[in-house]
Amino acid sequence: MSDTDEVESSAAPLIEHLTELRKRILYCIYSLLIGVLIVFFFADPLLDFLVRPLAKILVEFKQDPTLIFTAPQEKFFAFFRISFIGGFMMAFPVVAFQLWRFVAPGLYKNEQGAFLPFIFASPLLFLLGASFAHYIVTPLAMRFFVGFADIIPMVSGLVAGGGDDVLPTTADDVKTVILPSIKESLDLTLKFIFAFGICFQLPVLLTLMGMAGLVSAEGLRKTRKYAVVGILVLAAVVTPPDVITQVILFTVVYLLYEISIWLVIMVERKQEKKFQAETGEDTEVSAKAADKNSEEY
Repeated sequence: MSDTDEVESSAAPLIEHLTELRKRILYCIYSLLIGVLIVFFFADPLLDFLVRPLAKILVEFKQDPTLIFTAPQEKFFAFFRISFIGGFMMAFPVVAFQLWRFVAPGLYKNEQGAFLPFIFASPLLFLLGASFAHYIVTPLAMRFFVGFADIIPMVSGLVAGGGDDVLPTTADDVKTVILPSIKESLDLTLKFIFAFGICFQLPVLLTLMGMAGLVSAEGLRKTRKYAVVGILVLAAVVTPPDVITQVILFTVVYLLYEISIWLVIMVERKQEKKFQAETGEDTEVSAKAADKNSEEY
């Protein structure tokens, strides 16, 4: 075979892979656009649902639960942010399936069967993290911030000898009120939802890396102290300066890290049994080493 024929034969599979990749990417883009359009029609009730925790907290502190817009285009872009995130969540199963269809031809049958469950586990874990953020983390954070803002005028009124309903009579008796903006409130809520949804993907990510041999249970145990520091930095970055929220995020992510170690141990045991079945060799020492991982944990 000439050099020209070799180049052409090697280029043909590459072109086929690029064509297949282009088709899968187009399917992902179409599914995302369809999801965004569908969610956009329900953006108004979804906006009410997302800001409801803040409204309830405002009522608890006897504040007006009215959220304001500060610019004419603010509500439209609020709807767009909700539509994009909601559309991505709707399209994620399609995106994951297209990714699996692209890589599946290069996997063995048993590898395909092992990879497929993660396609269903990943969106469920994201939904679990988003629900945890909306129903637990967001109300705690909103209660902290609204309470902090409400304490200042309360203390000022007590020092002046009046009550909360005392109207200011001089410039020194200025009373602060909360006028929450839709943009700022929605950004904080979506930040919590996205951050916790992504953090809940940690078991899926580490388990897949364990299946690929990129990480091991022993290595994850040895890097615990670095993981703690990294999780603390993550909690400080993705959450506001609220100690309670940071502690919750740190605790949840660290528990997910520990769960991931157990999942990697299970993967290593399964791979060890598979190796024994395929080779038929006496791997008692390796089996004891695998059991030692769980005992040392």
